[in-house]
Amino acid sequence: MKRIVSISIGSSKRDHCVEVELLGEKFSIERIGTDGSIKKAIALIEELDGRVAALGMGGIDLYLWAGENRYIIREALALKKAARLTPIVDGSGLKNSLEPRVIRHLGETGIINFKRKTTLITCALDRFGMAQAIDAYKGKLILGDLLFALGMDLPISSLQHIQKIAQWLAPIICRLPFKMLYPTGNKQNKNTRSKVTKYYDIADIIAGDFHYIKRYMPQSMKGKIVITNTITKEDALELKERGAYLLVTTTPQLGERSFGTNVMEAMMAAMIQEGKYRTYEDVIEASNFKPRIEYLQPQSNV
Repeated sequence: MKRIVSISIGSSKRDHCVEVELLGEKFSIERIGTDGSIKKAIALIEELDGRVAALGMGGIDLYLWAGENRYIIREALALKKAARLTPIVDGSGLKNSLEPRVIRHLGETGIINFKRKTTLITCALDRFGMAQAIDAYKGKLILGDLLFALGMDLPISSLQHIQKIAQWLAPIICRLPFKMLYPTGNKQNKNTRSKVTKYYDIADIIAGDFHYIKRYMPQSMKGKIVITNTITKEDALELKERGAYLLVTTTPQLGERSFGTNVMEAMMAAMIQEGKYRTYEDVIEASNFKPRIEYLQPQSNV
């Protein structure tokens, strides 16, 4: 059995362990939160290096993407370097391969009509592949990179604009302490009202990182479609109680939750290292990954 461990700088309250089988391979998957401590995360990675099949970096991105341009987050690089023997991934590779497929599946099957809806994407630089796939349907976009990461009431309406902004802003952002940009540790368990909340009311679809979504989520999510990941059973119940209509997670449900893309990418990295597959696309095709699609309220036309 291959052991996959996701070391997350998020809350330890979300820790989980499950055994699954993928393409004939058995995996033990574990998530360990460090409650915001980069130092503890590095120590755990060093301890597990060479002892597990693959590692995931949870609660933090190594890369931000804007088209073909890639920006490296300084604090995440220290986690990456802590693993010298074991493959370690942040999920960005899978985001750019699997998530666009999920969006196309939702559009082509008629589950979601993106053209007729307004989509709020919490951070396009975090999920540029998803943003591109949604943008292809020519619906209205609200890109929340400045709203969610920097707290600036400046929504962005196009991918062209975000790429231009990223050219001068992303190198600066990547040098900042990550806790300034993203909810880490116990902040992942807290919901707060801010000027960001009004954009939830405008949008029909809320897409992106769930910790961003949850942090600023209004009391009423009536009729909203949520496309995200890293969802626990409790998260899904909260969305239902707030009136959200449809929940889509881009990775399958394992046990009682949908793990982050870093976990799924780590599983794939372990299989690729073994030589059975060459690319993530090969594994996705062979496994026939399907998104989790859960109607939280009685169905109606969307």
